[in-house]
Amino acid sequence: MFAVLKTGGKQYKVATGDVLRVEKLAAVAGDKIQFNEILMVGSTVGAPFVEGAGVQAEVIDQIKGVKTINFVKRRRKHGSQRKKGHRQQLTLVRIAEILEKGADKSGVMAAVSGAGITTVTGANGAPTSKKAAAAAARASTPKTDAPKAAKPKAAPKAKAAPAAAAGADDLKTLSGVGPALEKKLHAAGVTSFAQIAAWTPEDVAAMDEKLSFKGRIEREGWIAQAAELAKG
Repeated sequence: MFAVLKTGGKQYKVATGDVLRVEKLAAVAGDKIQFNEILMVGSTVGAPFVEGAGVQAEVIDQIKGVKTINFVKRRRKHGSQRKKGHRQQLTLVRIAEILEKGADKSGVMAAVSGAGITTVTGANGAPTSKKAAAAAARASTPKTDAPKAAKPKAAPKAKAAPAAAAGADDLKTLSGVGPALEKKLHAAGVTSFAQIAAWTPEDVAAMDEKLSFKGRIEREGWIAQAAELAKG
C-alpha cells in the first residue's frame, strides 16, 4: 500500500520502509511522529485530505542538504557582486506504518515543522525540542490568581545625533555613499573630500577593515571622485 502525504509545502508518495528527507521537523532522532495531511491512501483520494488517515514514521536524524550558491552580479559603471551559500535544514525519517483509519486516535505525536528549533536535554536525560520543553514547563507550572505586574514605562527615546560639524562636505555626493555610510565616515573623523583624496593605500586598507567596507573604496573609486570634488 502507498500513500501521498504533504509536509513542508511538498508532497511525497511513500510506502512502508521508505526513507525520506523532508523539511525540518520539531523532533529528535528516535522520535515516532505521524503525518496527518494525507492526500491519498491506496485508491482513496482525499478532499483535500483523507479523513482519519495517517502515516507514521521514525525520525532517523536531523541533517542539512547540499550547499547551494546564490551569485548576483550587477553590470553597471560601479557594479557590485554578491555570493551567498545556503544549506537547507532537513529531517531524515523512515516510514513505519500507513493507517487508512484511526490515525486521529493513535496518540502518536504529530509531525510539525521545526525550522530554527534546536534541541535541549529533557528531565529524563533524553533530547527534546525547545518548543516541547517550553510546553512541558508551562503545563507543570501551577496557575495563580496573582495580579500581573504593571509593565514598566518605556524609556524616553534618545535624541537624534547632532548633525555633522559646520563646513563638512556632503559625502553623499560620492558614488555608493548614503546617509548611513556618511554617518559612519563622520564617526571615523572623515568629513571632507580633501581627507579622502589624500588617503594612501595603507589608509584605504585601515579604513576598509575598520568600517567593513569590503573593498568599496577602490571599487567605487572614492579617492578619484573626492579629488575632483575637492577642486570645487
